[in-house]
Amino acid sequence: MIISDIPAVKVNNRPIDAEQISAEIQYHPAGTRREATVKAARALIINEVVRQRAVSVGLWPTDKLLESHQEEPLIEQLIARDAHLPKASEEDCRQFFGANQQRFASAPLLEVRHILLAADPKDADERANSRELADQLLILLQQNQQDFAELARSHSQCPSAKVGGNLGQISKGQTVPEFERQLFAAPKGLMNTPVETRYGFHLVEIVRRVEGHPLPYEQVRGDIRRYLDAKVRRKTIAQYLTCLLSEADIQGFDFGLEGSPLMQ
Repeated sequence: MIISDIPAVKVNNRPIDAEQISAEIQYHPAGTRREATVKAARALIINEVVRQRAVSVGLWPTDKLLESHQEEPLIEQLIARDAHLPKASEEDCRQFFGANQQRFASAPLLEVRHILLAADPKDADERANSRELADQLLILLQQNQQDFAELARSHSQCPSAKVGGNLGQISKGQTVPEFERQLFAAPKGLMNTPVETRYGFHLVEIVRRVEGHPLPYEQVRGDIRRYLDAKVRRKTIAQYLTCLLSEADIQGFDFGLEGSPLMQ
């Protein structure tokens, strides 16, 4: 889409020209040029309705442009002036805690040891060979024909091989996602299939599993209050901007307050 293809846009008779929209496109990556143009025009229209509202109530100079980095602080001032931003009450916090207690628990801990059979993720033959060896070693472990620590020392390509494959205690976020997902979903004991990761194939034994325990309300009250306040703030800002847009005379752009914005 070249500049001449971009429709003229006006907000309460104040033009947003094609050059402005074209310059804004770089900040709104999208799958197509048209989608990026829509996003750019949308951002500039929101910027303009905020600027015009701020001018009308004396919070912004009449002829001064509103830079993108100035927009959020100005919206905060307008919200403080024009809207009621309720804070989460003690009752709100307790109700949320009661309905979401599963979210408030200490992280589970696993004591793990593993045998890493390394393989380049881009080398199909190497990965096939590592998987075959992993299957063979797993059978030996399942049949109690070999000691896990001994196999780790002789076959593992992880530094933990020196200590029998022992990784110590692991909590969520300490390992790569593809390893973590399978690890924390498994019961205590030897995992019955090799775990594939970007590093290769792992034979894993969960030596000990310590489940997370529920946290008391007093310990998480502050987090709940901040979460609820932030949620209300986001909703209030969205509703406030929707109100400004619905009251504005916008030409050349269908903001689609009932759906997605589309260029007319």
